[in-house]
Amino acid sequence: MTLILRSAILNDIGLVRTNNEDSALAGERLVAVADGMGGLPAGEVASEIVIRILDELVPPTAPDAAAEALRAVVSTANKRIHAAIVAEPARDGMGTTLTAALLAGDTLVLAQVGDSRCYLLHDAQLRQLTRDDTFVQALVDQGALSPEQARHHPQRSLVTRAVQGADAPPTMGMVTVAAGDRLLLCSDGLSDYVTGDAIAATLGMHADRQQCGEQLVKLAHQAGAPDNVTVVISDVVEG
Repeated sequence: MTLILRSAILNDIGLVRTNNEDSALAGERLVAVADGMGGLPAGEVASEIVIRILDELVPPTAPDAAAEALRAVVSTANKRIHAAIVAEPARDGMGTTLTAALLAGDTLVLAQVGDSRCYLLHDAQLRQLTRDDTFVQALVDQGALSPEQARHHPQRSLVTRAVQGADAPPTMGMVTVAAGDRLLLCSDGLSDYVTGDAIAATLGMHADRQQCGEQLVKLAHQAGAPDNVTVVISDVVEG
């Protein structure tokens, strides 16, 4: 049995921003979200660079090879972003998060830099598969903040790692998935403002991926949505 992904992408500018720095990708085996930083126009340049490299990738079918391919994508993206900054020094400081998930058999291989997230809904239970590279997540890990306090912390968007020209390898992970599972990849424009419980309820309530994504964006809007909001809803199905 071959497993593939069927996906929908929603990319929303949010209620405050005048530009959209998020980029996303959804293929049959590879999905990704990149949230650019560094301001107009550099943030969207960085996120587009990493998504373009991913779009050129021929996804390997073995998990170890898939992990190596994702590491190589991040390395290449760092080099291209560095070159773009050298060519135009005004872009210094630009970068992007990256959360990418590559399906190899029944193994989902994850590559993570920054604070975009991947969630897995399995048997109606939502699980966050990635760990945020943020200042407040480090405080949570140390026991200095509760997860609820972190949600409202004024520096919750302070990212400690990004794809921004230095040789910073991604955090890798692997998880077994099955037909019927649902994935959500999102930028922090969703996860910073909508609770995990609300995300889980929405993913379980709307079978239609497009409608599900629209509802998630609506929830972000209702919470104020000052940032760009990007979601990729992917269902694991038999190919």
